[in-house]
Amino acid sequence: MVGAVRELIALLAAGATGLVVGGLSTAFYFTLAGLGIGLVFHVAGWATFTYAVRDDRIELRRTLIGRSVKSIPRDRIRGVDVSTSLPHRTLGLAVVHVDAGSEGGEGTLNAVSRREAERLRRVLLDRAADEPAGGGAPPRRVLARMRRRWFVYAPLSGAYLLTPFALAGSLLGTLYNLGDDLGLITRERVETVGHEVVGLPAAAVVALAVLALFALPVMSVIAFSLFNWDFTVAERNGSIVAERGLATRRSVTLERRRLRGVELADNPLERLGGVRRLGALVTGLGDAAHRGRLLPAAPRPVAEELAARVVGAVPGPLRRHPRAARGRRVVRAVAPPGAVGVLAVAAGRPWIAAACAVLALLAVPLGLDRYRQLGHVTDGGRLSVRSGSLKRRQVVVEHGAIVGWRFRRTLFQRRLGLATLDVAVGAGDGGYPAIDMSEEDAVAFAAEITPDWVRPFLEK
Repeated sequence: MVGAVRELIALLAAGATGLVVGGLSTAFYFTLAGLGIGLVFHVAGWATFTYAVRDDRIELRRTLIGRSVKSIPRDRIRGVDVSTSLPHRTLGLAVVHVDAGSEGGEGTLNAVSRREAERLRRVLLDRAADEPAGGGAPPRRVLARMRRRWFVYAPLSGAYLLTPFALAGSLLGTLYNLGDDLGLITRERVETVGHEVVGLPAAAVVALAVLALFALPVMSVIAFSLFNWDFTVAERNGSIVAERGLATRRSVTLERRRLRGVELADNPLERLGGVRRLGALVTGLGDAAHRGRLLPAAPRPVAEELAARVVGAVPGPLRRHPRAARGRRVVRAVAPPGAVGVLAVAAGRPWIAAACAVLALLAVPLGLDRYRQLGHVTDGGRLSVRSGSLKRRQVVVEHGAIVGWRFRRTLFQRRLGLATLDVAVGAGDGGYPAIDMSEEDAVAFAAEITPDWVRPFLEK
């Protein structure tokens, strides 16, 4: 019915706009007819959709035109997410998204009562019984909650700095298309606006640029607040529940028994501010970048404390990689602009060659920082590997989650006695590399964690 209400609002808005702009024209009647058909379709879809929770599966049935039955096995369900947009909250409803991975598929129930949404989440994720003892809601323990003063960390992340541009572009595109359809935008009007903008004095252009420069951080904080308002991570009924959002409130449930580790990520600006982002590594989790988010931006001690509550203490300190890896990291950073510069010199493009030379010089500290960030360690129960500079990632993985190892040695690595050890994990990206370890350390590291797997391949 939420879809029907939206169609009804769109129908009234289109009718009012059509009357103001074009009067009772043919296009006006066609617009009303199309939106009316959409309204009827939503109402019919709501009336012909049913669902049932069985002992071993959940069934979603649609009988609008043809009969469709979708069955999702309960033992395949990876997560049950509940989201509530502003119209849903107004009507006391919620959207339930059931994710069963690539094998079980997924299903959406839009929209059910909020009490029914919580019941479905509890029932579908509880393997032992459909209802908790006593019939009440399971206890909820808050693990971490984002503080509002942390919203100022938003400008440190490039993603939120670009969000205002994406929103503005989408809004301008929508307004342009609407104005073009209604005849409000013509070539003469566009040329007039263009001439007026070009004709502005230089001082006005500089003032607008400075205003935009100061507005970007503010807009990034606003966008960050909309997506992550009251970000709360809690433990309930054997699951980790992350809730966030202002206009649309989203609740993501991650089963602890499928949790294999965590990922701590940051960039140079966030490192200067002492900020880290935390994500969960969960088997079979779709859209892991968003659904696995545990903290979007928080002080480093807070992120590490939450990681310890989820999978255990972060192992440390990290073991440094050999000096041969430093030269390799610098060469790999300098090589791309250096190669382009050589081609520019051969092609007689001195300005491009000069620019590439500057980039190559700037790449030297980048390569050195990439080397400093390399590291690996194990504490007997969990391992941790770290790499990257512009996007630094440190993963903490339980030993029991490792499903295999892969040793990689390129021609240049073999000459330097280096190797890359890939840790294969059935969660997250599937594998995480420990880059440019010494060959002996790579073998010893894998043998220390899974000796039975590595011993048959060792020389006696």
